[in-house]
Amino acid sequence: MQAPTLSTALLSQQVSLPLVMVVIGAIFLGTLAISRFSLRFGIPAVLGVLLFGLAINPKFISVSHSSIEWIHTLTLAMLLFYAGLCTEINSIRGFLKYGLILAFGGVLVSTLLLGLIVWSTASPNAGGIALGFHQLPLPVALLIAACLGSTDAGATLSVLEGVGSGIPRRLRALVEFESSMNDPAAILFLGIVLTLSGGSISREQDVPLLLLGQVQMFVQKLGSGLVLGVLLGLVASFCLNRLVHRKEELLILGISLGMLSYGISEMLGGSGLISVYITGLFLCNFHFSNSRITPSSLQETLLPFNTMTTITVFLLFGIAMDPVLLLPSISEGVVAAAGLMLIARPLSVLAMQAWSPFNLRESVLISWCGLRGAVPLSLSFAAVEAIPSLPGVEQTQVASLQTNVAGIVFTVVMLNLLLQGLSLPHLSRWLGLQPDAPAAPPAAAAAR
Repeated sequence: MQAPTLSTALLSQQVSLPLVMVVIGAIFLGTLAISRFSLRFGIPAVLGVLLFGLAINPKFISVSHSSIEWIHTLTLAMLLFYAGLCTEINSIRGFLKYGLILAFGGVLVSTLLLGLIVWSTASPNAGGIALGFHQLPLPVALLIAACLGSTDAGATLSVLEGVGSGIPRRLRALVEFESSMNDPAAILFLGIVLTLSGGSISREQDVPLLLLGQVQMFVQKLGSGLVLGVLLGLVASFCLNRLVHRKEELLILGISLGMLSYGISEMLGGSGLISVYITGLFLCNFHFSNSRITPSSLQETLLPFNTMTTITVFLLFGIAMDPVLLLPSISEGVVAAAGLMLIARPLSVLAMQAWSPFNLRESVLISWCGLRGAVPLSLSFAAVEAIPSLPGVEQTQVASLQTNVAGIVFTVVMLNLLLQGLSLPHLSRWLGLQPDAPAAPPAAAAAR
C-alpha cells in the first residue's frame, strides 16, 4: 500500500499555507459541531460527518483514493485493537462459535443474496432501475454486493456508543464481535469475486482449483492472524509492564502496539485485522504487574485518538464523492439498501439460527444491527478499479459503471446508517428487549 500523498491545489489561484490551515481547521471544527448536532437528533455521528464532507466538497483539497485507503487501514486497525481491549473473554464465551459462524457465513449468504437483487434490478450501467435479468453484468453486481457484504466495525462501534444502554449488553457484545471478525471475511470474499470474474479462468475445471486456492489463503491468513495476535499480545504485555511509567505514555505505546500487530501480521502473511483484534483481546484479559496499567486506562487513552481518526476517514470519504455524480445512482442505491436491510441481512442471520444461543426476537435485533460504514466505501475503490477487466463489460460502459458503482455503495451506506442507526433503540423496545439494569448498589450503601 502506498504512503498517503495529500496534495493541496487551487483551480484558479495559488493558496497560501496559512489559508489552507485555516480552512482545514474550520472543517474539523465543523465536523465536531456536526457530530454533536447529529447525536442530539439521534443520527449516528459518523453519518453526519460523512454528509458534511459531501456537502462542503472543497475542490482545492485533492485527496487520492490511495491516501484515503491508507488512513482508513490505520483507523480500522486501531478500532479493532480498541474493540479487543473492550472485550472480556467471559462476555463472548457463550456465543463464540455462533459469532464466528455469523461473521463468516453471514458475509457469504448476504453477499450472494444482495448480488442477485442488484443484478435483477439495476440497469446495464447501474444508473437506474430496470427490472429484469441479464442487464447489469453479473460480475459487477457481485462486486457491489461484496463491498456491502460485511458489517463494519467502525460504524458499529460508533453507533452503539451513541445508542448507549438501549441495546442489551449481551447483544452489544455479539454485534461488536461479529463486526470485528467479518471485515477480513469481506475483504477475502471480494478477492474471490475478483479472481473468478477477472477473466483468468480458461477452462471450466479451473474454477474448483481457484476456489480451493482462495479458501486455503483465507484459512492461512486467519490461522496466522490468530497465532501472531497471541504472540504479539505477549510482547505487548511485556512492553506495557516494563516501558510505561506515566499514564501519558499509554497513548504512544497503545498506537505503536496496534500498528505493530497489524503490520507484522500482514508482512508475515497473516490477517492484520484478526491479529490486531486478538492482541487487544489478549491485553484486556491479561493481568498486569504494573499497577498503572489496566484495560480501562488503555481504553480511555485510545478513545480520543480513535474518535479523531474515525471522524477524519468519514470526512475524507465524503469529500472524495462528487455529489453531482451521485445523483444517477440514487434510485438503484435505494433498492440495494432495501434489499440489504430487509432481505439479505435478515436471511443471512436466519440461516445461522440453528447455531444461535439467542431467541428469535434477539436475532431480529441482530439482523437490524448490520451496519455498513467505512469498509464498504474503501472496498468500492478496489471494485471500481477492477470494472474494466470484468467479463461482459463493454468499454463504452466502463466510465458510467465506475461512477455509478461508487454511488450505489455510498447511497447504501448513508441509508443504512440513517435508518438503522435511528431505529435501533426503538426496535429494541418494540421487541421487548429491556436494556441492562444499572449495577445494584453495595449492601452497605443500600443500608444507609
